[in-house]
Amino acid sequence: MSLAFDEFGRPFIILREQEKKSRIRGIEAQKANIKAAKAVARILQSSLGPKGMDKMLQSPDGDVCITNDGATILEQMEVENQIGKLLVELSKSQDQEIGDGTTGVVVLAGALLEQAEALLDRGIHPLRVAEGYERACKAAIANLDRIAHSFDFSLDDIEPLVQTCMTTLSSKIVGRHKRDMAEMCVKAVLAVADLKRKDVNLELIKVDGKVGGRLEDAKLVYGLVLDKDMSHPQMPKQIKDARIAILTCPFEPPKPKTKHKVDIDTVEKFEALRETEKQYFLDMVKRCKESGATLVICQWGFDDEANHLLLANDLPAVRWVGGVELELLAMATGARIVPRFSELSADKLGRAATVREMSFGTTKDRMLVIEGCPNSRAVTIFVRGGNKMILDEIKRSLHDALCVARNLVRDNAIVYGGGAAEISCSLAVEAAAEAQAGVEQYAMRAFADALECIPLALAENSGLPPIESLTEVKSRQLREGNPHLGIDCNDAGTNDMKQQNVFETLSGKKQQLFLATQVCKMILKIDDVIQPAAYE
Repeated sequence: MSLAFDEFGRPFIILREQEKKSRIRGIEAQKANIKAAKAVARILQSSLGPKGMDKMLQSPDGDVCITNDGATILEQMEVENQIGKLLVELSKSQDQEIGDGTTGVVVLAGALLEQAEALLDRGIHPLRVAEGYERACKAAIANLDRIAHSFDFSLDDIEPLVQTCMTTLSSKIVGRHKRDMAEMCVKAVLAVADLKRKDVNLELIKVDGKVGGRLEDAKLVYGLVLDKDMSHPQMPKQIKDARIAILTCPFEPPKPKTKHKVDIDTVEKFEALRETEKQYFLDMVKRCKESGATLVICQWGFDDEANHLLLANDLPAVRWVGGVELELLAMATGARIVPRFSELSADKLGRAATVREMSFGTTKDRMLVIEGCPNSRAVTIFVRGGNKMILDEIKRSLHDALCVARNLVRDNAIVYGGGAAEISCSLAVEAAAEAQAGVEQYAMRAFADALECIPLALAENSGLPPIESLTEVKSRQLREGNPHLGIDCNDAGTNDMKQQNVFETLSGKKQQLFLATQVCKMILKIDDVIQPAAYE
């Protein structure tokens, strides 16, 4: 790099040889990629399990986020390396498909690559390692199907779903109230689920919150909670048997689309203009009243004169409601969204048993609660927290639990947590490796060793001796043939995860193994890395 000056004396910098790139090939490229992936996996390893530690992340504009959710940590980390970004995408894929296990899938991928590095040092070709991993993954998934349990649930018996969601929430900030939170999540999912088709639309579940209050104040609303209040303080705070008009047209006179200019040079002209505007507002209010509406919810705002006329005509109104909330409201109340006042009619109104304004102590904060909707296909989980960071983490935790409940509605098969499933799969893969001829058996044994990284990390994060705990549980599984034995992270006095009610979804565990294996195969097959040269 050198400094030069133009004809006006202004300095500029010359960066030389920027067209050159550094190129890494062969085994060195694979080792560089593995090193980058291991660095990312090690960051998340300490956040795994019910006793996992939290990470504090600061955004470029100073916002602080405290979380132990793997997908959130990787999303907010500024990962520059391309292989590191691949692990970020891996975590996102797990989050979008399953919702839970985002930390475990990255830790497992890092362990698989660490074992692959040792195999590469022994001279085994990367393709042989990838093929061995593929066979080991199939053996592990077959073992998961063998040890999985199915349970029946219904709207009257939701306990199995609650127990599984409690396992998910054990490692979260809401762990001390995991029972209540898990029940809320399960009830919310079942309220919007189509049990015949085994499908759940999570977009119908809104997780909202307000800073202040305690975690215990969280509640499930069979309807919607809008962060709005009545447009006029003198409007009624509670409306029973409400008939709701949802409008996307503003309470204001139409504006010409071309440039216009109005000359008012006398008082009479001003009065005539004001009277015309007032009549326009009155016509709008009249149409709403004639349709039978007792509450108007508008996407746009309206000025003080329109607000005053709505109050004078005893027509409560809410303004500035977002488009997503309008759609949820229309689904819940059975209303039709009306784009023009001329199209408003009685058959396009929605119904709700109660619309009330909710206040929070002595603060000015108000929220609108719409309950008793005839089509309660939209529900809201309303949570409270001491500050914004805690509130955001509670929402992320509940999202994981909602996804787990959704997955169980789709497929009600479970495996046992605490590393029990991983240890069982490790033993199964080792047995499969014995019957495998060729170099691939080394890769299969390495895969089995990598699976043990999950129970090792669980034990280490719980303050237990990791190697002793793993060896004891593994020997008991081998001796007793019991795939329910795992790491006793909660100090419950037993290693039987069935007795501790520690469950994980079969679909989530399968997805973890499959995604981690595929990403490792992809990284192992990269043998040519082109990087920009460093600035001189």
